[in-house]
Amino acid sequence: MRDGDIIMSKEKIGRIYRIAGPVVTATGISARMYDLVKVGNEKLMGEVIQIQGEKTTIQVYEDTSGLKPGEVVENTGEPLSVLLGPGLLDSIYDGIQRPLPVLTKQMGEYIKRGVEAPGLNLEKKWEFKPSVNKGESVKPGTIIGEVEEMPGLIHKIILPPLPEYTGKVAEIKAGKFNVEEPIGKLDNGAELKLSQKWPVRTPRKFTNKLQAEVPFITGQRIFDALFPLAKGGMAAIPGGFGTGKTVAQQTLAKWSDADIIVYIGCGERGNEMTEVLKEFPELKDPRTGRPLMNRTVLIANTSNMPVAAREASVYTGMTIAEYYRDMGYNVALMADSTSRWAEAMREISSRLEEMPGEEGYPAYLATRLAEFYERAGRVNTLSKEIGSITVIGAVSPPGGDFSEPVTQNTLRVIKTFWALDPRLAQRRHFPAINWLTSYSLYKDTLENWFVDNVGARWVEMVNELMAYLQEEEKLLEIVQLVGSDALPAKQQLTLEIARMIREFFLQQNAFHEVDTYCQMDKMYMLMETILHYANQANLALDQGAGIQSLINMESKETIANIKFIKDYKKELAKIKLDMDREFDKFR
Repeated sequence: MRDGDIIMSKEKIGRIYRIAGPVVTATGISARMYDLVKVGNEKLMGEVIQIQGEKTTIQVYEDTSGLKPGEVVENTGEPLSVLLGPGLLDSIYDGIQRPLPVLTKQMGEYIKRGVEAPGLNLEKKWEFKPSVNKGESVKPGTIIGEVEEMPGLIHKIILPPLPEYTGKVAEIKAGKFNVEEPIGKLDNGAELKLSQKWPVRTPRKFTNKLQAEVPFITGQRIFDALFPLAKGGMAAIPGGFGTGKTVAQQTLAKWSDADIIVYIGCGERGNEMTEVLKEFPELKDPRTGRPLMNRTVLIANTSNMPVAAREASVYTGMTIAEYYRDMGYNVALMADSTSRWAEAMREISSRLEEMPGEEGYPAYLATRLAEFYERAGRVNTLSKEIGSITVIGAVSPPGGDFSEPVTQNTLRVIKTFWALDPRLAQRRHFPAINWLTSYSLYKDTLENWFVDNVGARWVEMVNELMAYLQEEEKLLEIVQLVGSDALPAKQQLTLEIARMIREFFLQQNAFHEVDTYCQMDKMYMLMETILHYANQANLALDQGAGIQSLINMESKETIANIKFIKDYKKELAKIKLDMDREFDKFR
């Protein structure tokens, strides 16, 4: 053997002993939990998930058909990590951060096994502007400079949150660099680059978590008004097939006031993910007028892809979200759907012959879900910025049964619950969110923000709307028995006001150019106008007006058109005047 030849330690090389679907058992390999390994002659990527004496169990992130016992298994000695740096935005990855467009160019529509591609473009040069000087003291998390990743979007170069990045800047350079070239170094010899690697299962560090007191604005009336979500909050959208989970998540991704969107298609149908991949690049960001993809990272892991990669996709997405949070950005992470991830855990667990929990899910299901959702939050970062990750997870309970384990364990963790109702979807009421079973635990902490930034009567009006909707539910039971005409006039009016709230306010068309997004001012004025009618109608009823005359008022029906009008302020003012004229006739 010549000098300089690399000798691979025998402990890093093993052999396949047993294969059970995506789970492979190897012998003769010395590994730690969650080490990344390359399996078989094609070097399929896998991760160590169990160690029993001489046997090491690996979950393989690619199709294992054709593997046979005796093939080589090689331990890399590193955990599954993602490459972080300029170039993440406008990217489409699979669950283990392989860029799908790059793989498509290499081998066409069907991706072969064992293929590797770096998560970032290693050749592209970025214009780096340092923000620290030679001799300056730095520590983990310090922002040392910036790169314009997309027009108008600055990518801050942060020192990795590791102890070796404490010291003084010995050298720092401005200019054009790729993500692998050194841009400087510290006095302890630590090299500075535009990129860094981070293990996906390890949460990135921050200074402290902040109170959830700033709302996550979605532009969807039922979310923002009745069940608001805070920046850094956790929400779940559970619903059966066809209730609109994916459309709701895509709408939130398009219109929410997040700076960065990370969209994880975890085990969803290929045609749904295709819609996202085709639609997002063509959409314009309402805030900047530029393509929405400029601030989006898509992770596509469809239902026909290897099951083990679903788990990796969730952690990959969360790590990318934490990286942008550390720069001081507000990140929205959409996971569609966590049920498919849980199903992948169940399949792997059964292959490992672990003791099953409820409905066959592993006993650690609740822990894994909690670990994922708890990585959300609005925080003070190590670089003294304020950043947030807001997590919105879709849940797909079989048959729409909310009592199943994934939904129930998610409910223990999240604080905003947007429950989709198949009956509303059948009636073409979208978003099909059930206003009686949904809730938000952020309402109290967000009250002051809405009062200070939108309107003094916001909280009062929201409570009035909910009171009418709850009263309607009680009355509908009576209506089913005796009909609405048998009700007293006061209760008939309550039913009419509740109908207006449902149809004029809560119903929203995600595909209409104007109605797809509703400004906070517009929401406030719509609520005000509906409740103005409610108050005046109740007053008129007390003064002897006929219930049918009040229900048949022309002016109130024109409120329905406001959703589709851009110049809504003039129209609402006119409707109020017309309404008052009609009420004057009853006095």
